[in-house]
Amino acid sequence: MKLHYLLMCILGVTMMSACSNHPVPVNADATKEAKELLSELYKSVDEGKIISGLHHRGGTYDLDRIDSASHKEPIVWGGELAWDGSKTIEEAVEAYKSGHIITLMWHAPRPFDKGPVSWRGHTLGKFSDAQWNELMTEGSEMYNLWLAQIDSIAVNFLCPLKQENIPVLWRPYHEMNGEWFWWGYREGENGFPELYRRMWKRYVNYHHLDNILWVWNANGPRDIPGDSAKAYDLFYPGNDYVDVLATDIYNHDWKQSHHDDLLKLGNGKLIALGEIGNLPSAADLDNMNKYAWFMLWNGFTADKYNSLDDIREVFNRPNTISLPAQ
Repeated sequence: MKLHYLLMCILGVTMMSACSNHPVPVNADATKEAKELLSELYKSVDEGKIISGLHHRGGTYDLDRIDSASHKEPIVWGGELAWDGSKTIEEAVEAYKSGHIITLMWHAPRPFDKGPVSWRGHTLGKFSDAQWNELMTEGSEMYNLWLAQIDSIAVNFLCPLKQENIPVLWRPYHEMNGEWFWWGYREGENGFPELYRRMWKRYVNYHHLDNILWVWNANGPRDIPGDSAKAYDLFYPGNDYVDVLATDIYNHDWKQSHHDDLLKLGNGKLIALGEIGNLPSAADLDNMNKYAWFMLWNGFTADKYNSLDDIREVFNRPNTISLPAQ
């Protein structure tokens, strides 16, 4: 499948292979489309631009607010696989066909959870150190439950996108440096980095999901009792497994270190804003100018988070790249 003509026009991208000055996908068998997307993103950053994005979860409220403020539509289209994955994939295919870049996430339940995913009971559910150690023991019951779980996500949701030649910015097990999710706060040799690497190997070597670009997505480090996030590097799986390093920023926590520490850790790899709540100011984006994209979380275009003036300031910046509103 060709690169989107519409996106090529917006970003000024020409058909090309990955730039020799930039890292190529960490999957040596990455599809043509995945390679081209990575090249688009690097070229955009080289030109001092940031691509706008929005997480979608039903309804048009956020799109309407952005349209009202700026007459723009975000390019990066975010979707969730935990609650209605089939519908998400259908919508992602349509979004891609209309010129969007697709990023997907998964608020994973614990390996032993059954039935519909519950936010508080499953994704935020307790997972003991003993259970984690069993998960890290290959061949154990917990490991096998986890393997079946991630295989299901691959077969039911990600493989169909590969068949459609759709590249995906895949950001699994996000905010792993925070203390809230069951996979979070796991340091050490058998901590989170190993969980991430095991998924990578399964998806690349077994399922051959060569359309995926791998986004390691942490949270901005913070020291808030009961809501803390530790330093990025304690949870990093290594540059051999990561195409893009991303961070999530909420509550106006726009620290230069969140940006600079990602750059240093990635050693030349792309960085991005995987999720944001309150929009940064234009000055923030001018100072933190290596983020490839930002993705505003659904519902955060409401006035209590971002005014129409806030939205207008960011989306109408000359260096913010969006689609014209449909």
